This record gives sequence, structure tokens and C-alpha cells, in this order.
Amino acid sequence: MSGLYLHIPFCKQACSYCDFYFVTRTSEREHFVQSLLDEIQGYQNTPYAEESVSTVYFGGGTPSLLEPKQVEQIMNALERTFTLDLEEITFEMNPDDVTREFLDAIKDIGINRASMGVQSFQPELLEFMHRAHSSEEALQCLELLHSSGFQTYTVDLIYGNPGQTLGQLKNDLDQLLEFDPPHVSAYSLTIESGTRLGKQVDLGRIAPPEDDNVAEHFDLINERLGEQGIRRYEVSNYSKPGKEAVHNSNYWRHHNYIGFGPGAHSFWWDEEAIRWEQEKDLRAYLRGKAERTEEKLMHEQLAEERLMLGLRTRWGVSEQELKERYRYELSEKQRTYLQECVEEDKLEWDDCIVLTDQGIKIADAIILDLVTLH
Repeated sequence: MSGLYLHIPFCKQACSYCDFYFVTRTSEREHFVQSLLDEIQGYQNTPYAEESVSTVYFGGGTPSLLEPKQVEQIMNALERTFTLDLEEITFEMNPDDVTREFLDAIKDIGINRASMGVQSFQPELLEFMHRAHSSEEALQCLELLHSSGFQTYTVDLIYGNPGQTLGQLKNDLDQLLEFDPPHVSAYSLTIESGTRLGKQVDLGRIAPPEDDNVAEHFDLINERLGEQGIRRYEVSNYSKPGKEAVHNSNYWRHHNYIGFGPGAHSFWWDEEAIRWEQEKDLRAYLRGKAERTEEKLMHEQLAEERLMLGLRTRWGVSEQELKERYRYELSEKQRTYLQECVEEDKLEWDDCIVLTDQGIKIADAIILDLVTLH
């Protein structure tokens, strides 16, 4: 089963931390939708269109800047082009765009999973992150989502902001948990070069948060969400049973997917594995001139990716899968290292390698060590 990703590159303003491709000139939306329809229809009668599609994801950017009729046009084009057997259709939205009428309209189109970027309810943190919405708008949107009849939805939070206190994070969690969300994505703030935040850090105007403080935030999130039955299934993702994000979980398992729109990525593994990325240039995309870069992936590279992605999840990675699908066998050095991690209560290892709660805190370091030892 494969997935389809639609990158909607429009935003009202630039968030300080974001390094995804976006533009703030939203007047191009109608032209963009037509170009997107053309790109989708270009896959008709190709081998890519023959594989059954189980998930569709509207990401960005800000998909909620589209009108419902445009979303319907896109879904109709996907239905005409691909073999759809859809389990999940996710739609990202910002709180300041959402009304009851908007939610009803996209639900009628078939969207069954909403993804809302709250990030925080604290006005000072929203201002620091340069978010377009207010705390009041986030709470209103949560109320609408909670009563909307959506099968599931997710709420995004960002923790580990410079100067963010445990008390502020606790307040965010308390307000969020009043709505009993089925899924929460909680991301540690990442400082990316080239972003507004990255430039401020480079200039010494902002000091990155201390690792110990970020770890305390991580522990608080695990504790508070876990108390309400919202359990971690990936480093940054928590859900009630059965409410895990199918589309993203398929990424981590190397299922095929095709991305549409400027800056979108695609991955396809048939006889050989290929990843491609579309040029991050809306003007070129609108002219039909956007180029794409393509990379052929070897089995060892894929296996290392699978380890990096899979070990961040509660399912881990099995040795049998590594052997059969990736032709990858653990070296003696890796086995010794894994045994040391078991003795230190950082992971469990039978056939499946799974990080413990202690290990997940330093997942990136463990994964890097493991891959390097091959």
C-alpha cells in the first residue's frame, strides 16, 4: 500500500523555527491548484498509479488556506488518477483558519484526520515562535475539533523553547488535556540554519535551551500524556490505542509514497529504490518548469535508514526484516554494543530491537553509534 503527500506551500507569515518550503504570497493559490491538478493527472497510466493507495496527507505550508472546493478538486483528481483504497486522509490546519463550516466542508469531502498546529497556548511563546494565531483562537479551534465528529485528530506542541519553563509547559498540557485529544505530536524545538531562529542563535541574540531542561520537558510530556492514556509510539508522537498516524508510520516502514507540489519528496521501491525531490521554487512549478533531483538508494543505505526510523518507534526493528528485506546482518561489534545497551536498560533485544524509555531519550546517539559500528 502506498501514500500520497500534497505540499501546499502557502503561509500567512514565517514561523521563526520552520525550514519547510513555503511562500507568503497567497494570491497564487488558484494558479497553484491548477498546476497541482496537472501534476497529479500526469501520473495517469503509469506504474505508480497501479499500486493501491491507503493514505493521503495534505501538508505544508498551510493547507487550511485552501478553500474546500479546491480541496475537493484535488481529491477528485487523485481519484481519477490513482487506485484509492483509503484508510486515512490527513489535513493540516492552523487555528486561525478554522471555522465550524470549514471543518464540516472538508469532512464531507472525505478528510477523516485533522492535524492542528497549536505549538503553545502561552502568548509570549506564540510571539517568540512568530505564530499567526492567538491562544484564544487555538482554544476555540480545539473546541470545534473536539465536537466536530472527526474520527481522529492530532494536536502539535513544541517544547524546549529558550526560556520556556516547566510551569509553562505544564499549563499547555493542562489546557490541551481538557479536550482529551486522541493524538498529540510533541516536538522538541530544533534550531535549523537559515531560519529566523537559527540566525538569531548564530548572532548570539538567543541562547539554545540546555539539554537537561529539554529532558525535563520530555519527561513531563511522557508523564502527563501517559496518565491520560495517550502513549508514546514514536519519539515525538503519542496516541490513544488505535489512533496512531497511519501515513507517517508508513514512512518509517519504507512504504512507497509520491509527493506533489514544490519541495515535496517521493520514495519508490520496486526492483530498485529511488527517492526524488521536487525543486523548491513555486514560480518554476507554476510554469511547469520545476526540476527534480533523484537519488538511487542501496540496500545498506536503506537498512541504516530503517534502523534510524524504526528505533525511534515502540515497534523497533527486527533482525529478520533487516536480513530479508535489506540484506543486512548485524556485525559482531554491533551485537556487542546492543548487548551493552541491554545491560544498561537502554533497549530490549530478542529478534526485535526496541529502545526502552531510558534509551529513547538518547535515541539519536544510540542509533548513530549502532550504524557507525557496522
